[in-house]
Amino acid sequence: MLTRREFLGASAAGLGALALGRGCGPGTGAPARPNFLLVVTDDQRFDTLGCAGNRIIRTPNVDRLAAEGIRFDRAFVTTPICAASRASILTGTYERTHAYTFTKPPLGRAFIDISFPVRLRRAGYRTGFVGKFGVAVDKDVPAGMFDVKHLDGLPHVQTIGGVERHMTEVEGDQVIDFLRGVEPGKPFCLVWCPWAPHADDGDPRQYFWPPAVDGLYRDVDIPVPGMAAPEYYEAQPAFLKNTMSRTRWSWRFDTPEKFQAMVKGYYRMISGVDMVLGRIRDELVRLGLDGNTVIVYTSDNGYFLGERGYADKWLMYEPSIRVPLVVFDPRAPRESRGLVKRDLVLNIDLGPTLMDLAGVPFPSQAQGRSLKPILGRRTPPWRSEIFCEELWDHPEIPRSECVRTERWKYIQYPAHPEYVELFDLAADPDEKRNLAADPGQARVLAELRERCGRTIKALLDGQAKFK
Repeated sequence: MLTRREFLGASAAGLGALALGRGCGPGTGAPARPNFLLVVTDDQRFDTLGCAGNRIIRTPNVDRLAAEGIRFDRAFVTTPICAASRASILTGTYERTHAYTFTKPPLGRAFIDISFPVRLRRAGYRTGFVGKFGVAVDKDVPAGMFDVKHLDGLPHVQTIGGVERHMTEVEGDQVIDFLRGVEPGKPFCLVWCPWAPHADDGDPRQYFWPPAVDGLYRDVDIPVPGMAAPEYYEAQPAFLKNTMSRTRWSWRFDTPEKFQAMVKGYYRMISGVDMVLGRIRDELVRLGLDGNTVIVYTSDNGYFLGERGYADKWLMYEPSIRVPLVVFDPRAPRESRGLVKRDLVLNIDLGPTLMDLAGVPFPSQAQGRSLKPILGRRTPPWRSEIFCEELWDHPEIPRSECVRTERWKYIQYPAHPEYVELFDLAADPDEKRNLAADPGQARVLAELRERCGRTIKALLDGQAKFK
C-alpha cells in the first residue's frame, strides 16, 4: 500500500513521463482480448480530479491514467441517481427502458441477459465485482454475472478481524486477491465500485476517509462556488426549493465552517480511492498484467457542492449529471495518449465499449454506443445531443427530463409542466439565466421541447424489444 508520503510525492512529481505499460500486448504473443478493470465511484462530480483542472484535490493516479490514456471532458449519466444509473451502466439502456430505480421491482431478466458482465462471461471472461452493487436483482442473478463477488455497504469504517479498517482499503485487498487468481490465458473483467465518496447520510459527520489521507487539505481554503450565492436558490420555483437536495444542503453546507469541513472530507475520500487505485496498478505491473488491461474510471452520478443551495444530485444541472471518465488502454499507440476529448458520451456507452474492445457483439437492444471509434485522434461522426431523465416518484425529488446539445440545455418537469428551463451553455456554462421566457429564444425552446418528447416516445416504443 502507498504510504502517505509516497502518495503526496507522486502527486507533486506528476508521476513523470508516460509509460507504455509492460507485460503481454500486441506482438508479444498475448491473447487478442484485453482484460478490463472498470472503476465506478459513488457521487463523484466531473471536476474533482487534478487532471480536470482542480488545483486543490490530489488524484495523482487518475491523473496518470489520463496522461497515459484519454479523458472525456463531457461525460454524462443518463440518470443522476445511483440505482438507476448503475442499472444503465450494466445494461446499456436508459432508465425509461429498464424501469429500475429505488422502490421498483428487481431489474428484469431480459436486461440481465444483455448486461456486459453476462455477455463477457459467456464469451469466456472471468468476471468479478467488488464494492457497491446498488441494483436489486433476483437472488440467483449475481452468480450468473460474476465468478467472484464481494459486496459491501456502509459504514465506511468497519471492524474486520478485530481491526478498524476503511472499506476502500478493504476493497483494494479484494481487487488484488481477484487479480492474483487470474488464470494464464483467460481474460478477465473486474468491476470495482467503491462506496466512496458517498456520504454516510445517517452520521452527522457525513464523510469518512482512510487514515493515510487524513492530513490532506488541512491548510487549504476551499473556494465557495459562485452558484452557491443565496440569490440562485431564491430564484428557483417553490417545487425546486423544498427538495431533498435542500435538506441535505443543511446537513453539509449551511455554514462556512461546515462547508470547509465537508468538502475537505469529500475530497479526502476521493483521494483515498485514488491511493488504492495506485496500489492496484502496482499489482498489475507485478503480475505482468499491466500491458493488456484496459482501465476505465468514472462515477455513477455527479454531485452538488452547494450550487443553487443544493447538496447531492438528482436534478438536470451540470454538476449533477456530469461525471469524470478516463479510458486507459495500454495497447494504444503513443499518439493516442494524453488526449482530452469533447465528445458527448454517456454511461450507457460503457458496456458496449467493453464488449467492442473484447470483440464480443453487443446486443441490439443496447441504447449506448461503443466509444471505440473515438478512442484516439480520429473524429468520426458522433452524437450531437444527449437525453437525461430522473423518474423516481419521490415526494422530495421532482421528476425531470432534459435534452442537452453542444450549446443548449432544455429541462422539463413532468409534474410541473408550467415550468421549463432553457440555458445557453456557450454563453452561460453555469446555467445562471433561464431563457425559457425570452421571446428571442422561442424557436429554440419549441424545437428542444419537441425533440425531448420525440426521444421519450422512442424510448417507450423501444420497450417492445423486452416484452
